[in-house]
Amino acid sequence: MPRRFVTLVLIVLLLSSALIALAQAATGTLEFYANGEDFVRQGFVSKDGWAISFDHVYVNLTGITAYQSDPPYEPADEDAELVFDVEAILEGSYLVDLAEGDEDADPLLVGEVDAPEGFYNALSWEMVPVEDEESDMDGYTLLIIGTAEKDGEVIDFTLGIEQSYTYTCGEYVGDERKGILEADDYADLEMTFHFDHVFGDGELPPDDGLNETAPGFAPFAALAEDGVLVTDLAALEEQLSEDDWTLLVDILPTLGHVGEGHCHATLLDDVGETAE
Repeated sequence: MPRRFVTLVLIVLLLSSALIALAQAATGTLEFYANGEDFVRQGFVSKDGWAISFDHVYVNLTGITAYQSDPPYEPADEDAELVFDVEAILEGSYLVDLAEGDEDADPLLVGEVDAPEGFYNALSWEMVPVEDEESDMDGYTLLIIGTAEKDGEVIDFTLGIEQSYTYTCGEYVGDERKGILEADDYADLEMTFHFDHVFGDGELPPDDGLNETAPGFAPFAALAEDGVLVTDLAALEEQLSEDDWTLLVDILPTLGHVGEGHCHATLLDDVGETAE
């Protein structure tokens, strides 16, 4: 075999090895977290004066995917498309209890993946029903279990949400930027859930935009019997007034955020007259 050919083969092999090593080195670990915020961990007072604490807030997550989007995805733009060069997918479904831990607990690590370095400035996930007949979560994407108290009245409540959503979000908005992954390093992204959107916030004025669109807790309290309420969307469609039902189904798609960054929610199926 000619020496020149052997030399050429060796050069090609060395270059290939170098490129493979470079490609392997240009990855890091991308972590995905779920956060119910202090509202879930510490409890809060609803817009109508109910002090709410949470024992469990189960949410079933799947299809969790991070993107390096270009141009940056803007969920507020109804015509915006998510265009990306790189994606990182966390395979599987994850049943997370957002109320896990004490009142000072950190956000919950859902999972992590090896991913190419770069800026992950978009995130999507699905909330889908659990399929397990032996589980209290069977048929629900979200199950909220807690206690509410006002003027000496105490209500133990369980609210089940059957509705499925896809959330597509832009860049995380918070005290620090997230999703900037360097080779051989870690970065994180967060799926944030804002439950004050449902119950309102007693620390805000009644005419605050959040309180005007939140059902509050009073409509649920009115349905309790002997201090107990166990219900779900299918039942609430019949139990709530038309106005309260509309508030509820219109606000549920806004639960998902990335920090304070908004998401575009799409219904995967309908329970009642829900809106995108």
